[in-house]
Amino acid sequence: MHPVAYDSMERLTVVDSHTAGEPTRVILTGGPDLGRGPLAGRRERFQRDFNHYRRATVTEPRGSDAVVGALLTEPEDPACAAGVIFFNNAGCIGMCGHGTIGLVATLAHLGRVTPGEHRIETPVGVVRATLHEDGEVSVVNVASWRARARHVVEVPGHGPLGGDVAWGGNWFFLVAAHGQSLAAASAGALTEFCLRVRRAVNEQGCPGVDHVELFGPPTLPRAHSRNFVLCPGGAYDRSPCGTGTSAKLACLAADGTLAEGAPWVQESIIGSTFTASYRWLDRAAGRIEPAIRGSAYVTAESTLILDERDPYRWGIACAGT
Repeated sequence: MHPVAYDSMERLTVVDSHTAGEPTRVILTGGPDLGRGPLAGRRERFQRDFNHYRRATVTEPRGSDAVVGALLTEPEDPACAAGVIFFNNAGCIGMCGHGTIGLVATLAHLGRVTPGEHRIETPVGVVRATLHEDGEVSVVNVASWRARARHVVEVPGHGPLGGDVAWGGNWFFLVAAHGQSLAAASAGALTEFCLRVRRAVNEQGCPGVDHVELFGPPTLPRAHSRNFVLCPGGAYDRSPCGTGTSAKLACLAADGTLAEGAPWVQESIIGSTFTASYRWLDRAAGRIEPAIRGSAYVTAESTLILDERDPYRWGIACAGT
């Protein structure tokens, strides 16, 4: 064998965690230099010029479809503890609730934050995260609202389907009357169904929707609802989905079925939970400020090696490039 040319390798230092079952991979060092300025602009540069780092981090052979990446950056706002750009197997995403909880748990693991409130800068705005003494994390998300109520689309093989279009940091189509069994064993069938729903929603008036969220009765006595969330890249969320729960709260608030400050326990398809609530920002506009609380656990500290001899250095989807 030829000796390894160590100078031909790049290294990314990462910490892995899971929040309610959904994995987050935080890049600490070795990522691209995106310069300074607003996070939205830096996210655009990351997507445009350094997309290969995204693929190398979260897609096979180093990652999987369920992994959400988080590039740790210097915040533009000096009052923030950190800046972060979230991404997954499909591209960059605006905000990630479970990822923010995982990021704070990671920073606590590294000794960079202590219990208390910390401001985190994201491409869609600053969120407030509180590390509690018991290790749980609360995230006060960006403003959320319902854009369309009871929006009906024609889904091939299913027929008409009504749902709400809402923003919780990402765009969602939320459906309660779907006729599906929300069981973990049915994840494959639910994914196929949601892919058809999303295609129909995108083609019939809402091209910006990239998440589909199905709701049903909970299996846990303390939960109010169980959900299945399809993410942009075709993977389903193992957690109850922080931005999806925020979008759900916006719909409940708009319908007057959940009081301001009242707790909402959202159960995921695997049985994990987030506890959420909201406060009104603007009743007339239907805008709320949601808060999500959950737990994350660090699972690994590692170094990803990007060897220039490796045909899958930048991920299987782009082998040889």
